[in-house]
Amino acid sequence: MKIQQSLTVMFSLMLFAVAHAETSVPSYQDSLNTFIEKSKASKSKFSAEDKNTLQESGHVLAKALPEPGIKVGEKVPDFTLKNPLGEEVSLYKELEKGPAILVFYRGSWCPFCNMHLHVLKKSLPDFETFSAQLIAITPQKPDKSAKQIEKDGYPFHVLSDEDSAVMKVYNLYYELSDEVISVYKRSGLDIEEFNGKGRNVLPVPGTFVIKQDGTVQAMHAPIDYKSRMEPSDIIQALKDISKADE
Repeated sequence: MKIQQSLTVMFSLMLFAVAHAETSVPSYQDSLNTFIEKSKASKSKFSAEDKNTLQESGHVLAKALPEPGIKVGEKVPDFTLKNPLGEEVSLYKELEKGPAILVFYRGSWCPFCNMHLHVLKKSLPDFETFSAQLIAITPQKPDKSAKQIEKDGYPFHVLSDEDSAVMKVYNLYYELSDEVISVYKRSGLDIEEFNGKGRNVLPVPGTFVIKQDGTVQAMHAPIDYKSRMEPSDIIQALKDISKADE
């Protein structure tokens, strides 16, 4: 009887541990919801006309780039980019260590990018369980990334795609229209200040979970720049990779 009671207690504790582990995974959507609620209390930087311009630019981009990103099951191209220290990082070299989580983000000026990177940072212990490497890629200059890393304490790779070559081969690259550039400048944002002269370019924010052979296991690259891949979905993809390798 005592043995049965002990087993029951142990089983209950195991269920609690599993449930606790699942609920402890950071959520981007929770951060987004909090941000939206706080934003309601403050005046928007954008006029109604500006908002219409930005909304229309989203429709134009959706037509120009209907299926952004490299799809599940496809092999990703290798690349070599530099971090803010000038050190070269190659994707396939990183894949020798384990799966890779490749995140394209717009820049340190983007609140949605920052929220996503923060929840990914909190999720690193879960990713590392699967020997996964987190690699972030941005069009912004290395000095801007250096300030961001120092401020936010990112321990993962942050690489600058200064000639947009990687964004292009991953089918995420687009150029801002003159109208959108003007809207951003009126709000106090100059993309060239972050990316460099003449580079009013951005990636569709995309996340790719990549197997060691370079194949995409899971991806998320919607035109809506507020939508990002959840850490829980990344963890599930890593679990699926691990199961397939057993």
